[in-house]
This record gives sequence, structure tokens and C-alpha cells, in this order.
Amino acid sequence: MNRFYKTLSWCFTIILVLIGIHTNAQTPAGSISGTITTSDGKPASNVTVGIKNENKTTATKDDGSFIIKSIKPGTYTLKISSVGLTPQEKEVTVTGGGKTDVSFKLTESLARLDEVAITGYSAPKRQPLAVGKTGIAPRDLPQSVQTFGAEVIADQQVNRLADVLKNVNGVALAENRGSVNETFVARGYSLGTNNVLKNGVRANGGGIPEASTLESVEVLKGSAALLYGGVTGGAIVNMVTKKPKFNFGGEVGFRTGSYDMLKPSVDVYGPISDKVAYRAIVTTENANSFRDDVKTRRVYVNPSMLFKLGKKTELLAQGDFLKSNYTPDFGIGTVAGKIANIGRDAYVNTVWAYNNTTTSTMQANITHQFNDTWKLNTIFGYQGYHRNYFSAERPFATLADGIAARNLTRSKSQEFTYNQQVNLTGAFKTGFVKHQFLFGGDADQSRTTAYSFKYDNNTTAYSYGNINLLNPATYNTRTDIPNTKIVSDTFTPVFRMGSFVSDLLTLTEKFKVLAGIRYTFQKQPRSILHNYETGATTLSNNNINKSKTEDAWSPKVGLIYQPIKSSSVYVSYANNFTSNSGTDVNLIPMTPSVIDQYEAGIKNDFFGGRMSFNVTWYKIVNDKFAQTALFKADGVTPNADANIKEFSGATASDGLEFDVTGKLAKGLNFLAGYSHNYFRYTKTLPTGITEGERIIGSTEHTANGTLFYTFSSGKAKGLKLGTSAFYTGKRNMGFNTLKTGLQRGQPVEVGAFTTVDLSAGYTYKRLSVLGKLANVTDELSYFVHENYSVNPIPPRSFMTTFSYKF
Repeated sequence: MNRFYKTLSWCFTIILVLIGIHTNAQTPAGSISGTITTSDGKPASNVTVGIKNENKTTATKDDGSFIIKSIKPGTYTLKISSVGLTPQEKEVTVTGGGKTDVSFKLTESLARLDEVAITGYSAPKRQPLAVGKTGIAPRDLPQSVQTFGAEVIADQQVNRLADVLKNVNGVALAENRGSVNETFVARGYSLGTNNVLKNGVRANGGGIPEASTLESVEVLKGSAALLYGGVTGGAIVNMVTKKPKFNFGGEVGFRTGSYDMLKPSVDVYGPISDKVAYRAIVTTENANSFRDDVKTRRVYVNPSMLFKLGKKTELLAQGDFLKSNYTPDFGIGTVAGKIANIGRDAYVNTVWAYNNTTTSTMQANITHQFNDTWKLNTIFGYQGYHRNYFSAERPFATLADGIAARNLTRSKSQEFTYNQQVNLTGAFKTGFVKHQFLFGGDADQSRTTAYSFKYDNNTTAYSYGNINLLNPATYNTRTDIPNTKIVSDTFTPVFRMGSFVSDLLTLTEKFKVLAGIRYTFQKQPRSILHNYETGATTLSNNNINKSKTEDAWSPKVGLIYQPIKSSSVYVSYANNFTSNSGTDVNLIPMTPSVIDQYEAGIKNDFFGGRMSFNVTWYKIVNDKFAQTALFKADGVTPNADANIKEFSGATASDGLEFDVTGKLAKGLNFLAGYSHNYFRYTKTLPTGITEGERIIGSTEHTANGTLFYTFSSGKAKGLKLGTSAFYTGKRNMGFNTLKTGLQRGQPVEVGAFTTVDLSAGYTYKRLSVLGKLANVTDELSYFVHENYSVNPIPPRSFMTTFSYKF
């Protein structure tokens, strides 16, 4: 802890010195400021304003205002542009030390601006991502990023976060135990809870996030440890929710589809006063499934308020509540190590199994703008998550006769998480070098309580009898629900904190350097066990009788070369600190791993930002990879406890990614991507996994493509046609091959598959309808968790969304 506070003091000293440098810097020669409004007199936000033939651009704020500083005296052409807008130009004259005021009035209405969704398909490299914290434009960031805005979400009728992430090259869907949440793999690495954010704050995805409130989804690939601390190296995903507006409006929607899906929604926003605005989103979902006996029941509420506390300060308060009841489904299982051939609708779990969750979050985001270049942002977040679960476990038959045991699992847990962040950003000059500076700190605390149960037979295990996976008549021969009672709970707190500093140095108009470092500290006190039967309270035995503490430094450095204003070439290095759960064979807690990441890429914008094309190469190296120990401490007895681990050697993940997005013509939108990933073991123990073999669950090839066209004139005006295709390459399921004869399982290859969706819709004034036929070829494949949870992909199905905007 002393090291942390010394580091914090050191960083504050740096910031004070730099602010002093800024204060004494030379006064800019002149500036241009003004406002942009729509044809109906409303402020136009996020419109790009730039000086023609000069590398000076900005974007309008929520009130439509903008300012461009540090302009030499002279006459310039000011241009406003954005996707879906009619560009405008004005000639302005800047005087030394003076401010030139200029205003624009767009030909489009505010409703039209909402329709074109500026951050829809095209992703100009000049618009900073919220997940980046620094305010750095994507073209200046030596890291791969992708953003999917409201237009993509609406066109593809996104219903889950997974529907968005299918568009991200390098990200593949995966399976989890019981299909009770969404699981993603990026560049070979599983994205855990710490890697999924909501408005920049960690969000527990145990209840499957609701997509109705998404304004956009940002994906920052590679290491984000500098900004967020204990995250895995593949990527972080930030869900950006819809915000209040100072004009009245909203939307009423109704979605229906195959398997009795019904999902009404209401979205209303508007002003309470000239300084307070609100937004409220409510939706419910009831649906069955192509899987027999599987049901979904969800209720979601998302209120938010925006307070303008002064000319330079605003408070955004958001909250949401999600109640999600979902039938746990382990799929069709395996027979003698192979996927059971029993049809994709066969449900082999107990008919009464349930997984009921509630998730509530609150966030307060305070932003204060000291001046045009320095800004302070503070975030306070809270999340409460509750889960109540009762189900049979993963079905598998070891022999070809198909006989599988159904052992029950009863669990209940609650988790409370608190998050605090502070970020100070600013810009200044030292001599000829321009600086874009970030200093920040964050902390979060989680408090998890897990309950243990006993059955009426006074045991913690319960056999529900055997079934024959090959004989559907055996699936539901028993329907009673065994009685259970809580006998103990385990309370586990975790505390994390960190501080970081980064600086984007512009050496010339073509050469830039991004450098930064983070210090992370994590403490996990010993768990507290309460035994309800004896009344005893005990501490976990971690063999060292004290809290587990870990800390690490995470540096990042990147070089950026921009031969022309619309292109960037970069190389970068970063590492991330990953905590390893469990203990070694001597019951001593596992130490963390530090994973090195190297990346190089090219980013290009064409046609004024209406199209972008990016290429990325990366290599991720982990020289300290943890896996379940093969043997216990005696080196002879096989180990079956997944919490007892060993460092098995090293892994490497190499990959290449391509993505292209754009609006090449009016109404014509597209996006496409491809990725190749080779995630394998490079060094293991003599008794470990075979070197060179792909790690189970990683996907070698993924690809996607989406094309939508909306007729804007003629008799077909308002008609929308589109198609999307998603390719997932072959994967291995089960377990990796061991060098010894002792096997925990065997790898089984799952074949590649492609799904194609067709969409058609029509919009008349404020009323629209959009239908989708998904998986039109009725492709069959599977997502697999280890060698037990084997879930078929959905067959051909339809979905239709009706909406009315007001």
C-alpha cells in the first residue's frame, strides 16, 4: 500500500508541474467558435467542424457549440460535415488574439439526425471513444478499435450483446455451463466479467445484458490494462447506453418472432427544465425456444437524468434493473466423447430447472470542464447481482450405450460491487511538442456471498437417476423437485485500486508517440465461512493465514506515423496483469501472470470518413500459464479439484484482422471483417499438454459481412433491404491432448459453419416495420463448453420489429 500512495503522490506532482507548464504556455494566436442548429432550431451535437486543408477539427457538444483554438491570423474556409448531413462551408477571418464567431443552420431536422445515426456504420477516426478515457481520436490510438452505433443495432434487430459482437473480427462466441450467460473469446482469450463494461464501469454479465438501451457498443482490442487494470488481454467491450435529451421525443416498439417471442418496449425522453433532462426505457420479454422446455422471462427498466449544474459542470445519473429468468440448458451432451445425434431440440435437463437472476445498477458521472483543454471526470458506480439456481449438471455418457447420470446442483449467490473513477485530461505544449495528457485513478470493491445447500438425505450431493441420451422416453420419467435447505455461506471480499498516467506526444504532424504506465494493487482477504448448523464462523485456509495481495506495473508505448491526414500506421507494446485463482498443490495461492502484447496496424479513412479500412497484426505471449494440476502434492495421485492448479508453461496467440465499414452512397451501408487466430501452447511441463496444439475453445477463422440499402426516392422510398452473413471456423471441444497416457478427455473437432440472415422493412413517416429471416439455410452446428455442455445453434427463424417514433 505504501508503494501505491508513493506512486499516487508522484503522479500528482507530475500533473501539477504540467498544469504549470500549460499555464505559462504561449497564448494561441486566435480562435473560431460558434453554434450549429438543425432546421427546427434544435442544437446539433457530434457534428464535425474543421478548417479546410488544415489538420484542425473538433465536434460540437450537446448544446451545438464548438471552438477551435490556436489558429494563426488569416482567412480560412470552415467546413461542417458528417455522415448523413449536407456539407456546408463558410469563409472566416481570424485575427491575432481574437475570437471569430460563426454559426451554421443545417437543412436537416433533429429527427433526421437521429435517423442517420452518425456513429452507425461509418466510424471516422477523429471521434474519440468513451472507453478510451483519454479523448484520443481512434486514428491516434496505437490499438485496434471498432464501434457499432444505433443504426447497426436497429438494422440487425439486436436482441443480445452477442448479436453485436458477431460483427467484431477477432471475437468469437463460446459456450458456458448451462447457457445462463453470454461468453465471448477475443484473440483466443475468454472475456471475463472485468472485460465487459457499461458506460465505462465493470458490469456483471451473469444475467445477460439487455440490448434495448444500447446507443452503441465500443470494442477496444488488445490490452486495456493501462486504463482498467485486471482485465484479460483479448479485448474490452463497453456498452454505451442511451442518454437524456433536451428535446421531447421517444419510440414505442414491439418485437415478435419464432417460438412465441413477444417483446414490447417504450423509450421516452425530454426536458424537465432548461437544465434538467430525463430518459426512461422499459421493456419486457417472454419467449420460448427451439429447445424443448426452455423459456425466457425478462423485465427491464432504465431511467436516467441529466443535470446541467453550471456552464462547465454536468451530472449524468443512470440506473437500471433487470429481472431475468432463464431455463438452464446444457444442450444435448456427448456419447463416448462425441456429440450426441439426438436432434437440436432435445432437452435433457430436468423440466423444472431454473436460473433466476436480478441485476440492479446505479451510476453517477460528473464532468467539469475547467477550460477548452482541461476536463475532470468522476464516476461512482454500484451493482447488485443475485442468482438463484437449481438444475441437473452437464450430461455425458462415457460409453456408447448412452447412459448418463443426472446429478443435481443447487446454488444461490449475491454480489455487490462498488466502483470509483477519476480522470483528468488536458492538452498543452512544451516547446514544439504537443501533449494530450491523462491522469487517473480507480478503485472497486466486490462483496460476494455464496450459499451451500443440503438435501433431505442430509448430503450435499443428489443423484436424480440416470437417463439414456439416445432414448427420449427416459428424459422426463421423474419430475419432482427435491427439498433443499441452506446450511452455510461463504463471504468473499475483493479490493482493487490503481493509478495511471499517459501522454500522447505530437512531435510533428506525422509522428506521434503514446506512452503510459499503470500501477495496480489487489487484495483478497481470506473468505469467511458461516456454518448455520453449528453456528461456527471460520476463515478459509489458504496455508499462509493472511490476505492474498498482488500488485503490478503495466506499461504501454506506441509509435504512430500518419503519412496523410486520413491514414495511420502504428506499432505498440503493452502488458496486462492477470490474477490466477485457486492454489498450487501445496495449497499456496497462485501468483499472477503478466502477459506481453505486441501489435501493429494500419488505419485508413476514405471519402471524408464515409468508409474506413483497417488491418491489424498482433502477438500475445504468456510465459506463466495456469491450468488444473494433473497430480496432487505427492506427484502420484491424480487431481480432480479444479481449484488446485499449476503453471504449465507458456502460450502464444498470433493473429491477423481486417475490417471495413462505410456509407459509400446515400442509403447504402456495409460492414465486413475477417480474423485469423492461432492460440496454442508453446511450452508445457513433461506431464503437460502437447506443444503446438490449439487451445480448446479458440477459433482459428471468423468472418462477417452486412449490407443494407434504403431507398430514399421514387415509388420504393422508405423500403429497406439487407443481408448479414457470419462465419465461424472449426474449433476443438473437450480437453487438450496430454503427453502422458493419463487423459482427462480428448479433443473433438467441431466443424465450421456459416449463417445468413435476410432483412426487409419499410418506413412511412414515423412508423416503421423491419423483418428478419435468420439462418435461412437452416445450418446446424454447436457451441461447446468442455465436452459436456453442447448447445446447437438456432435453426431457421424469423423476427419482426414494429416501431413508432414521436
